[in-house]
Amino acid sequence: MTFELAIKRSDPPYVAPEPESLAAWLDWHRATLLTKLDGLSEEQARYSPVPSGTSLLGLVKHLTECEHYWIARCVAEVDEPALFITEADTKVTPDDTIERIVAGYLKACARSRELIAAIADLDETRALRDGTTDVRWVLTHMVEETARHNGHADIIRELIDGVTGE
Repeated sequence: MTFELAIKRSDPPYVAPEPESLAAWLDWHRATLLTKLDGLSEEQARYSPVPSGTSLLGLVKHLTECEHYWIARCVAEVDEPALFITEADTKVTPDDTIERIVAGYLKACARSRELIAAIADLDETRALRDGTTDVRWVLTHMVEETARHNGHADIIRELIDGVTGE
């Protein structure tokens, strides 16, 4: 399966308005994450080389929750429960498949794009349980969060079959 095409992976613009630039970087990192699953079996996608149980499929599941929490719940202030209540809920279960988890991630990303497009100003603030933030901070955090997990995904993928790349 090739998931990269589900989110277009193209270089973000060198010069662009801030909202466009942040959105492009986030989409680039989203697509990069999905390339780490290309060509893997279900077993390989579940492989965890670390005691925490982190796997490629688990990273995608975790980032699905991040999209839902930060964009839908915090930025758009949609009154919905968390997709996964605890960190343990983001662990891969026997019922989780690459197809199902990726479909959920793609749906969350598409929804995030729509919700962000409805925001007029990155300076708009939102109340969080620990204080107040602006939309810009949330988008920057999502770029950072996704990029950080892409680093984890790079290492896991290399340990699975030696594949490396950006």
